[in-house]
Amino acid sequence: MDIGHTIEAPGAISARGRTELAFNQDLALQVEAALRRLGLRTVLVNADGRIDSLAARPAAAAAAGADFLLSIHHDSVGEWELQEWEWEGRILTWSDTWSGHSMFVSRRNPELDRSLLCGSTIGARMQRQGFVPTTKNARRREYADPLHAVHYFDNLVVLHRAEQAALLFEAGVLKHRDEEVLLRDPGRQAHMADAIATGVAACLAAGR
Repeated sequence: MDIGHTIEAPGAISARGRTELAFNQDLALQVEAALRRLGLRTVLVNADGRIDSLAARPAAAAAAGADFLLSIHHDSVGEWELQEWEWEGRILTWSDTWSGHSMFVSRRNPELDRSLLCGSTIGARMQRQGFVPTTKNARRREYADPLHAVHYFDNLVVLHRAEQAALLFEAGVLKHRDEEVLLRDPGRQAHMADAIATGVAACLAAGR
């Protein structure tokens, strides 16, 4: 499991000023624990936020002998959609237009069918547990599975350089002020992690 972004390039900044990397780390640890409870072996890639390059992520997964690479991220919105507000003495930006999770696969990945199966399975588990996907990314990325918010993003290095099935998971939109609070809640993180983990387990079992 790959933790998106690094200390030097921490990704999106939430409506209240927290880095995407911090959100990714929190959720990844919850997903790792949920996967292990299901008896799956896990390896964290970029646990310290200091990985050298994008290509090093799928390389680390290959070196670990992984069957599936899951990259954990959180989403943002376009600059043109942002408004300013003051939060705890800082001028920050927000947008309450979009919320919800989504996923990406690459048609350049050697195991596209399995990647898509995992995305669809995770998406189904997420929705069954009450999580609502976003349609935000359909504005720029073609759907691979519109029912479960899985999109094609062919040139993402972490996906197309992977030797195994790979999926990038966007947990929610950090600029949405209400969703940001939910995404930071440990109980909700654990609930989301359980949905992700059961989806991964079902996908891997189906692919055997």
